[in-house]
Amino acid sequence: MAKTVVITGAGSGFGKGAALALAKRGHTVIATTETDEQAAALRGEAPQLSVEKVDITNARDIAKIGEWPIDVLINNAGAGKTGPMVDVPLDIVRHVFEVNVFGTLAATQAAVPKMIEQGSGRVIIVSSIAGVISGPSFGPYSMSKHALEAMGKAMRAELAPQGIDVTLLNPGPYDTGFNDRMADSMWDWFDENSLNAPATELFQAIGTMVKTDQMDPAEVVDRMVELVETDNTDENNFVPPGIIEAIQAQRS
Repeated sequence: MAKTVVITGAGSGFGKGAALALAKRGHTVIATTETDEQAAALRGEAPQLSVEKVDITNARDIAKIGEWPIDVLINNAGAGKTGPMVDVPLDIVRHVFEVNVFGTLAATQAAVPKMIEQGSGRVIIVSSIAGVISGPSFGPYSMSKHALEAMGKAMRAELAPQGIDVTLLNPGPYDTGFNDRMADSMWDWFDENSLNAPATELFQAIGTMVKTDQMDPAEVVDRMVELVETDNTDENNFVPPGIIEAIQAQRS
């Protein structure tokens, strides 16, 4: 059955890939982007999509979501920043939470009333493997994704009696450009005067590893499509399967 799917952060990466794949399969897709420039570019590239500018940190933009009939909301928009916790400027951490946590919650709160009214719906929250594990320099991002895990699990239990399914998607490192930008972000402010400067080589090595050991994002897009179309979901959906166990084995 064709569904109406709203995707945040569809200007690039997983969101764009899922929007195109779902439209190809006959679903009505409202693809939202952070900026007007992204929206214009996506409209030109994919006229089969309905494209709207929705910055999930903007209350006026969020209000648009509440006006649309929605079967599935894919909370894909996100921000990624790195840096050791004792050094990272608090305004950077606040920005990550503003987008990943408060923006995602706001989008969900806007979409859910019509789902409750129709007695059905699904909310897919794009978390990360960083939502269940963390490591050096990725603390700011991981903190926000841990918060999304708590939010999603609570909402899954709360909304199930009203016919609304909430599920979490947990990708590993995939080659969309997002991880590269995130890994590099700390070097805009971190230097030899930082408290954690003695660990500079460690942070550089981790960044290099993250940027070089990435996978084909089509695997995540396929899983998004499955989560839209399936009758039942699991609480967490790790992509690729077994990645958490593999990382934990490497660390032991």
